[in-house]
Amino acid sequence: MTMSLKQSIAKALLDIGAVGFSPASPITFKSGIRSPVYVDNRALIYHPEAWRIVIDGFQSLIESKALDHDIIAGVALGGIPHSAALAYSTGAPSVFIRKESKGHGKAQRIEGGAVDRRRVLLVEDLVTTGGSSLSAVAALTAAKATVSDVLAIISYGFDEASVAFEAARLQLHTLTDFPAVLEQAREAALLDAEQIALIQRWLDNPYSWSQNAK
Repeated sequence: MTMSLKQSIAKALLDIGAVGFSPASPITFKSGIRSPVYVDNRALIYHPEAWRIVIDGFQSLIESKALDHDIIAGVALGGIPHSAALAYSTGAPSVFIRKESKGHGKAQRIEGGAVDRRRVLLVEDLVTTGGSSLSAVAALTAAKATVSDVLAIISYGFDEASVAFEAARLQLHTLTDFPAVLEQAREAALLDAEQIALIQRWLDNPYSWSQNAK
């Protein structure tokens, strides 16, 4: 049976350890959310076969969704290698957006070239609450670019992010999701039914779960 794109990406991330699980010892995000799951897509650039699956997946997504764009942009830091590789593969210009302006030189957030009056496709490695994406879009909009779509390898699927993207009139397109990850983890015997149920409870309400996990 041929795997879907979601399943292939989920398996690739699990195979290289980019997605891992620690239900017995939750980690803490920068936002304060405690989590039984971690995602570190920075590992992809060390695994070219898995990385190629991701970049090819992005290309397929652009084609299937007919995502019109002039420039491909990456959100610092995690989105930059993927946006650059995708732009190189497709022959598109590439820029990246800093988290904040440099304190010297031109003091700009957008690096690589002009984006004014251009349609920009934004690339993230991971979406949690959506804050970094929205900040990057604000910088691009301030530079007179048009942004309507964001690509990401995976999102936690939090309601907070969905509401934020909808309010900003942005469409988020992900290569895979956590239902696919949990399915692949179960098939690979990385998680048992009890652990999957625990992680699903966290995905359904991360803030409540975090409070109870303390």
